Amino acid sequence: MKQLLAATLLGTSALVASAQSMPAPAGVLSLSAQAVTEVPTDVVHLTLAAEQEGAEPGAISSQLSTRTQAVISQAKRTPGVQAESGGFTIRPSTDRNGRISTWRGRSEVILQSRDFAAVSKLAGELANQMQVQGIAFSLSREARQAAEGKLTEQAVGAFREKAQSASKLFGYSSYTIREVNVNESGVVPPMPRMYGAAKAMMSDSAAPVPVEGGKTQVTVSVNGSVQMLK
Repeated sequence: MKQLLAATLLGTSALVASAQSMPAPAGVLSLSAQAVTEVPTDVVHLTLAAEQEGAEPGAISSQLSTRTQAVISQAKRTPGVQAESGGFTIRPSTDRNGRISTWRGRSEVILQSRDFAAVSKLAGELANQMQVQGIAFSLSREARQAAEGKLTEQAVGAFREKAQSASKLFGYSSYTIREVNVNESGVVPPMPRMYGAAKAMMSDSAAPVPVEGGKTQVTVSVNGSVQMLK
């Protein structure tokens, strides 16, 4: 039994070694294709912030928390707008001798919406409590999937055309697909637009905040190999 098992293992090893040493079949072609488009961003992300300074960190924390909750509550009453808390920090400031002279606090709220007009108006209404510190834009999942669906058709078509054209150039009449991969590379992350100090945005607290999105690039690529046929 031991001799039979050893012979079986040796035979299997020989087959594996033989398969690994076999050259790739003739007429195999590796190639790739991709389709790219620019899609208007349809989601806006606004970062609102409030800052406060004082002698007691506990009082600063309490006041900022109250203001943050008030802003979030008002934002959530606006149809089509999502709101959540962002960063919250309390840190000391020291004098030239290294002693704590005062405390500074900062609280953020993140607004997200596909209704640019609604969130612009809301940000203006909230400016007396929190000011806009940054704006970023992104692509919704629905818009991304719709774009990727069209691009996949284009990329696959381009892959097939390249395979057929290359096969003829190499003297073959047709081809069959050996392996193929479709990759959705996603989209470029939203690029934030940062504002200066909060005071710069407080000149007209009732005015809507200018919100205008741009475009982002979506890419789908196809790569693989084909067996060219005579």
